[in-house]
Amino acid sequence: MDLSHSQSSNLSLGFLTHASSSPAPASNHRSRIVDDSISFQIDSNFQDPSHPVPQIPLQLMESQTDNQKEQNGKGNRESEDEKEEEFRILGHSMCFKRKRDSGDSQSSSSSSLKSSRGSSNDLESRRNAVRAWGNQTLRVADPDVFEILEKEKQRQYKGIELIASENFVCKAVMEALGSHLTNKYSEGYSGARYYGGNQYIDEIETLCCERALAAFGLDSENWGVNVQPYSCTSANFAVYTGLLLPGDRIMGLDTPSGGNSSHGYYLPNGRKVSGASIFFESLAYKVNPQTGYIDFDKLEERALDFRPKILICGGSSYPREWDYSRFRQIADKCGAVLLCDMAQISGLVAAKESVSPFDYCDIVTSTTHKSLRGPRGGIIFYRKGSKPRKRGMLLNQGDGSDRYDFEEKINFAVFPALQGGPHNNHIAALAIALKQVATPEYKAYMQQVKKNAQALASALLRRNCRLVTGGTDNHLLLWDLRTLGLTGKNFEKVCELCHVTLNKVTIFDDNGTITPGGVRIGTPAMTSRGCLEADFETIADFLLRAAQIASSVQREHGKLPKAFLKGLENNKDIIELRTWVESFASQFAMPGFDV
Repeated sequence: MDLSHSQSSNLSLGFLTHASSSPAPASNHRSRIVDDSISFQIDSNFQDPSHPVPQIPLQLMESQTDNQKEQNGKGNRESEDEKEEEFRILGHSMCFKRKRDSGDSQSSSSSSLKSSRGSSNDLESRRNAVRAWGNQTLRVADPDVFEILEKEKQRQYKGIELIASENFVCKAVMEALGSHLTNKYSEGYSGARYYGGNQYIDEIETLCCERALAAFGLDSENWGVNVQPYSCTSANFAVYTGLLLPGDRIMGLDTPSGGNSSHGYYLPNGRKVSGASIFFESLAYKVNPQTGYIDFDKLEERALDFRPKILICGGSSYPREWDYSRFRQIADKCGAVLLCDMAQISGLVAAKESVSPFDYCDIVTSTTHKSLRGPRGGIIFYRKGSKPRKRGMLLNQGDGSDRYDFEEKINFAVFPALQGGPHNNHIAALAIALKQVATPEYKAYMQQVKKNAQALASALLRRNCRLVTGGTDNHLLLWDLRTLGLTGKNFEKVCELCHVTLNKVTIFDDNGTITPGGVRIGTPAMTSRGCLEADFETIADFLLRAAQIASSVQREHGKLPKAFLKGLENNKDIIELRTWVESFASQFAMPGFDV
């Protein structure tokens, strides 16, 4: 039906009033619109004087007369079977008629029931199919991934893990990481989530925060913590984002000197390889090339010239204690916030086996999976409350109204500025690890980590190996391979083929030139597997044998990567050393697994 604009504008409520243009009989004030199954009786007085009835009939259903019903054999029977219900719309009475079920319809009802049962069986079948798929084990659901995971498990079990940034978590942490908590979305913080159903997630995150403060002996009145960062790099960038404007200045240890790229780093050609350097202006301080220790005099000179807004202490490959007191003095002189990235040594700090940065720093960040032996993630501690009076301030100055404003800025930077929903399985696993950190057993574990590092360092030094700074104060050491004529890259590859994993690092030579001439070695992972000092004496022998193999291959094939790798193929010495390593490593259980 094609209606003009004027006609369509007059329809309004007309469809409720008339099915034809003829007026209703006076004796019957209702027009009827009847279907086989549903009929409406509408009061003919229900008309709007300002909207005349359209000239073109508007019918929603065909009208049927009683005679037509009788011709179809339905007349009286349908009237008897109809159930009339009356209701009102906008104050006007309306009737609704529905057919009652009759004996004649039992056949169709039975057919409908069978169809319903069939449909129900189909629905149940589909439900079961989803359930079966959702409850398959990894071995059944994805044999390809399962096989790769099994090979990686065997690699870890049969190998010697010496990467300082790696560790083996306990079984309870692993259970939490693989738990149903991964199903929940929880954007926001405890008590202020964007989604419902987070009451228990709030309990877990609150518990994790409480345990984080307790693990490091911090007062909740003076320190706050955020446990949502996905990594320490994320944690560091959240601090920058919360406290700085784009282009503001930061200053951290040079990456070739043992710093972390998340503190800002440029390649020699000027390329920015760190987000910290892309969005902020960064300047590095360095170690003394002759000693390997941080040169604080040059650091102070550069800081006073550069005037960073954040001064960063902490790094990835620094084997000595950090002089936080000196850092504090320099930060105060140049007006900087003092940030410590204790990612490598957080376990030692918690066990009081390393100097604590909390006595001097404004903000402390860390990973949670290295020496801390928790799940992979990041954490941020920040000062709260009133700022202390500065030295030399008169008693009537500084009434305590000057307060730290880190909490809101950092929390907002983590979420919603940089991250979405937190990884609840990680937070629960971290809560478990932090509970263990506060135990005497963990302190004994960290003491053993340091003893093992000292034992390994002594064993290498007795064999005339050169260590950067001459030793270690923590869990890692830097082996300078240049005295053996080796590069860190070639030695790392030989060790990997022998199932010993460590990582190459850059070393400063006597002229201050950077060369990839060393490797970093850490003791936490093998300590977690039960190795003691005597075991690390054996590990030192394996490392020396690998160095001899690398030197031999270099003499025969050269240092260039392609030729050197060619010399490693089917090397009998490597095969023999690998057998020794696997036999040794297989004596020690791998936490969390029955192998």
